[in-house]
Amino acid sequence: MRDAVLAVVREARAAAPRLALASAEEKNAALRAMVGRLRADRNAILSANARDVEAARAAQLSEALIDRLTLTDQRLDGMVRSVEAVIELPDPVGAVIREWTRPNGLVIRKVRVPLGVVGIIFESRPNVASECGSLCVKSGNAAVLRGGAEAFRSNQAIAASLRRALQEAGLPEAAVSTLPTADRAAVDVMLQLHDLIDVVIPRGGEALIRKVADTSRIPVIKHAKGVCHVYVDEAADLEMAQAIALNAKCQRPATCNAMETLLVHERAAKAFLPDCLRRLRGSGVELRGCEATRRLVPDVAAATEADWSTEYLDLILSVKVVRSLDEAVEHIARYGSAHSDAIVTQDPRHAERFVQAVDSAAVYVNASTRFTDGFQFGLGAEIGISTDRLHARGPMGLEELTTYKYVVHGTGQLRE
Repeated sequence: MRDAVLAVVREARAAAPRLALASAEEKNAALRAMVGRLRADRNAILSANARDVEAARAAQLSEALIDRLTLTDQRLDGMVRSVEAVIELPDPVGAVIREWTRPNGLVIRKVRVPLGVVGIIFESRPNVASECGSLCVKSGNAAVLRGGAEAFRSNQAIAASLRRALQEAGLPEAAVSTLPTADRAAVDVMLQLHDLIDVVIPRGGEALIRKVADTSRIPVIKHAKGVCHVYVDEAADLEMAQAIALNAKCQRPATCNAMETLLVHERAAKAFLPDCLRRLRGSGVELRGCEATRRLVPDVAAATEADWSTEYLDLILSVKVVRSLDEAVEHIARYGSAHSDAIVTQDPRHAERFVQAVDSAAVYVNASTRFTDGFQFGLGAEIGISTDRLHARGPMGLEELTTYKYVVHGTGQLRE
């Protein structure tokens, strides 16, 4: 198995220089070919996915995971639109970030260049393969994809389409590669190849991300988990707050930007919580609350200390009543994951205080946390979401898949 993984990664490494030098026109031609192949291979991709879903049901995987795994015509159309959106984005490679001239006449430019080979390890959602593949191609990087075992057939089918598209466009098909096995030991091999892979980006649950971060000899860009909050302020529009809470929890509960804890100011709690929790229950949400929440809605289960820091990725929600905005901020700082947090308020002073005090990758005022997404941010697709502070933070698009080098032009200058 080690030899098989090495062969794939070495081919990707060999493809990276050609892709780094490809023009924007060449890369866009490859992306247009990807759009065409995804459409032409629709039936094969959906058939492979159906076999994965059938196997997942036989293995009694959770409905939330099966939802993330499942491809539909609508979701496949979304994959195509994501690639089309990347085509429309400006090519970051070669962009001059800054330029200046020194007193001795040296002209110095800070210029964007590709990272090189990007390893992407992800779970369940097969659309990640096309999103990450298209972003890596547009940013001049080779990609080595390793999806979850539960989506192995889907990912192989999607990658095959992308590779055929690269070949049709005259670029090396190894620029988008997949590991040839569903064996989890292949990930351990991949994570040791620091001389061949420049950065690893894990996308999935907390256990996967922590394993990658703990095991990898390659730099990792990550978010550990998504414990996202919506805080309903005393000055909130309560109808708006209900709509935001329902969307943030129920629209796609298995995603990292879904709300996991609802915080409510004590002055808004009596008017807000009973009806909001009734509506959440009507959408299938299991509720766990603090003592103040349970006094208002007695049949809510008692929340434990562990609930406040849990990423459920399911229709489960923790609810806490707080005495002040500052207590909400303190709760987020203590239990949150610096991913996405929102305030619902009509008081601009409270909004500004929240935005300044909450140190998360994305902070919202009067909007659902579900918008933390590269496509929703206008970045095209996204390679992942980072809660790190070095190199990239938040949804990572094309620019976050580049680094830079200094290009210095002189006229014979010598250092004295």
